[in-house]
Amino acid sequence: MEIAVLALGCFWGPEIKFSKINGIIKTEVGYCGGNSPTTTYKEVCTGETNHAEVVKLEYDEKVISYEKIIKIFFEIHDPTTLNAQGPDIGTQYRSEIFFLNDNQKQIAEKVLKDFNERLSGKVVTKISLLKNYCPAEEYHQKYLEKR
Repeated sequence: MEIAVLALGCFWGPEIKFSKINGIIKTEVGYCGGNSPTTTYKEVCTGETNHAEVVKLEYDEKVISYEKIIKIFFEIHDPTTLNAQGPDIGTQYRSEIFFLNDNQKQIAEKVLKDFNERLSGKVVTKISLLKNYCPAEEYHQKYLEKR
């Protein structure tokens, strides 16, 4: 199994969309890119932790490629809005791809470049090394119980 970590606004909608894609084995919501290895939703909402809401994906690379996942990432959210998706506004709702290795970084840069050309240079998505990922345990468990 491989892992992808993506920030594309509030994590609930993307988590549902990715969970329905063939090859995605497991999804988990959390926070990433912040100043500390642990945080809470309340802390993230202050805008002071620098964490983004993310979806962590475990996927079978024999069924779906990282490149395909990144293309889907760009298709299911607006990568041209800075720190916002729809009515959700704040740095935690930014568009960002967190890579785990150089191969992921290169693929993300290539796909971002292609989408940026299609969108007339308006893409604001960041590409960053995975840093301080922490699951949103309290929310993820409640959500799973409702399913």
